[in-house]
Amino acid sequence: MANPQVSFTTLRKYTETSSGNLSVQHKKLEEAQYLSIQKNFLDSYPDTQVSLANQGIKAFENYVKNLKKYL
Repeated sequence: MANPQVSFTTLRKYTETSSGNLSVQHKKLEEAQYLSIQKNFLDSYPDTQVSLANQGIKAFENYVKNLKKYL
């Protein structure tokens, strides 16, 4: 299963949330080892890339499995 990275800007656009709120959620998910966050510079601008960590993938799959049981 491919584990693509997505930019912070793209996530902010699709979630329609503020940078501050998204940043707080990223920090919590990174601390839980659900996300992997890489910060770099691209053309002298900050560039944050986010991807699901293996533990995050497993947690999401477990969530979907349990949700299906309830439905």
